[in-house]
Amino acid sequence: MSGTAAKGFFGWKVVWAAFTLAICGWGLGFYGPPIYLHVLNETRGWSVGLISVAITVHYLVGAVTVANLPAIYARWGIARTTRTGAFALGLGVLGWSLAAAPWQLFIAAAVSGVGWVTMGSAAVNAIVSPWFVRNRPAALAMAYNGASLGGVLVAPLWVLAIGWLGFPLAAAIIGACVIVAVWVLASRIFIHSPLSLGQEPDGDAPGTPASSGPTSPLAVPLAGAAVWRDRSFLTLAAATSLGLFAQAGLLAQLYSLIVPPLGALGAGIAMAFATVAAVCGRTLLGWMMPGTAERRLIAAVSYGVQICGCLALMAAGGREIWLIWTGVALVGLGIGNLIYLPALIAQAEFVRADVPRVVALTVAIGQGVYAFAPAAFGFLRQATAEAGSGNAPLVYAATAVGFALAIVTLLAGRRR
Repeated sequence: MSGTAAKGFFGWKVVWAAFTLAICGWGLGFYGPPIYLHVLNETRGWSVGLISVAITVHYLVGAVTVANLPAIYARWGIARTTRTGAFALGLGVLGWSLAAAPWQLFIAAAVSGVGWVTMGSAAVNAIVSPWFVRNRPAALAMAYNGASLGGVLVAPLWVLAIGWLGFPLAAAIIGACVIVAVWVLASRIFIHSPLSLGQEPDGDAPGTPASSGPTSPLAVPLAGAAVWRDRSFLTLAAATSLGLFAQAGLLAQLYSLIVPPLGALGAGIAMAFATVAAVCGRTLLGWMMPGTAERRLIAAVSYGVQICGCLALMAAGGREIWLIWTGVALVGLGIGNLIYLPALIAQAEFVRADVPRVVALTVAIGQGVYAFAPAAFGFLRQATAEAGSGNAPLVYAATAVGFALAIVTLLAGRRR
């Protein structure tokens, strides 16, 4: 074993660095926009539908960026790309807070959209996966838990900071902290690879034969356009897109929907509670999931739990507090799995060389689809829900239908 390897396997440092990166990325780029929506609706008087379109721009620009992320990494490297993305995200969020007209808001949304995907699910997978094969479920679960913790920590932090300091100053301080933290991580951790440190995936001794992990014997290389004719890829991408569309549409509205019955701080705590449930569920799944488990079935069960959460929110009618908390918790259990399980399904169903491309394309397609969810759900809510009320049954019903369609699509792609 080399001197570097003897000091310990560096891969777990990468996991914790990716965990921190995910806190920052999701805290500003995913859990932030629903709060920005509420603040801008209250302070600018802009309609929910208009601000939801800006959130759509944020996600759509991000989808175009993430589709090209493997090529960007190949040219600029992970460390440089991540540093640049953090700066763009911080600058974009500051733009959200300073926007005095809708056109300024849309420019800020485009800038934040470019930045946040360099700290999103495809980025975390690209950073962590080279270091793990057998232990990838546990490693990715730990890293992706940072995404959930971004909701636990940053969502209430946004509410408190905006209340104390105002949106512009809160955005400047939080954005600056994120840029500094990510800059340090990229310069000290993400700049390394197993090859540069003379280490093997999973901490194996140098020269150990490479493990294929849980890859199916039915997996075949998908060169070029072949991936677009592969049923496993098409159903994985479609199911992920359906699930993300439903989830993103709901989450973009959920905070402001539960403010009337719970209050602003209570709603922020409820969003944090949802992500606590996500952390617990994903951690147990990552460490306990058998290597031979059929990962599509696990994903289908996760969607089913979220459907139950939507039904509880519908039954609450914007009034029953205990049903609201139950619904938020059940929806939360699946929030993290939606970004976590597709990467593990890809690992099991595609050859190792194809996995990064499959994951990036799946995320890009999913984000391109769910980019329209905030606007679609915003207009649905505006057209059907009582003004100022948390009772929006059609929003919850539409979410449940999206999850149900995702289950059907996932199961249609099972290999027998």
